[in-house]
Amino acid sequence: MPITDQGRKFRHEWKIEITPSDRIAIRQRMMAVAKPDKHAVGGKYLIRSLYFDNAADKALREKIDGVNMREKFRIRYYNGDKSVIHLEKKSKINGLCNKLSAPLTAGEAQSIVDGRIEWMAADERGLVRELYAKMRSQGLRPRTIVDYDREPFVFGPGNVRVTLDYNIRTGLNCTDFLDVNCATVPAGDAPIILEVKWDEYLPDIIRDAVQLPGRRANAFSKYAQCRIYG
Repeated sequence: MPITDQGRKFRHEWKIEITPSDRIAIRQRMMAVAKPDKHAVGGKYLIRSLYFDNAADKALREKIDGVNMREKFRIRYYNGDKSVIHLEKKSKINGLCNKLSAPLTAGEAQSIVDGRIEWMAADERGLVRELYAKMRSQGLRPRTIVDYDREPFVFGPGNVRVTLDYNIRTGLNCTDFLDVNCATVPAGDAPIILEVKWDEYLPDIIRDAVQLPGRRANAFSKYAQCRIYG
C-alpha cells in the first residue's frame, strides 16, 4: 500500500548529480524504456519557481542540517505560461517526499509577491490559508527565484517519473518571478541532476536504466544551490 500520513501519499525519491555525458546516456536509455512527459515541448520544459523562506533561513537551514521532517513552499509555472500557476508545498519525512498543490491566478501570485496577502486568510483553498498562516507566524516571504530546464520521462508501473534537470539559474535578489525582465544568472557551478521518483516499488527496468558507475543518490537542493549568492 502507498505510504501515507493523514491522507497524504509519500513517494520515494533519488537525486543524483551527473555529468553531461551521463545525461546523454540516461536520455537514450529512457527513450528506449519510458515515455516523454506529455507536457514537454521538444522533449523538455523550462521551470520557474519562487521559493519562500524567513529571515532566519528556516527552510535553507533545515535542508543543510538534514532535518528529518521539513517542508518548503514555492510558486511555480512552466514554459513562461502564466495562465497555469501553482502554489506547492513539498514535505519530507524519513526520506520520503510529498507534494501538495493549489492553483493560483497570475493576479493572486503577483499579490503574494507584492505582500498583499490579507485575502489569503479566508481563501477556500487550504494550502493558500496555510501559507498565509506561516507567512504571519513564521515570517515566510518570497526569497529566491529558481529557473532550470527539465527533460521528463514517465513509466506507468510504480508511477515512476525520471527527470534530467540542468541549466540551474538564480534570480539573486529579484523575487518578482512574473516579471519577464527579472533576469536570472547561473547558480555557480551547478551540476546536472537526475531525479527518480516512484510510489511503492521501482521496476527493475528503470532501476537498471538509471544506474551509473560511481554515482550515488545525495541530498542536492536547487533552492540551496541558488542561495549561494545570498
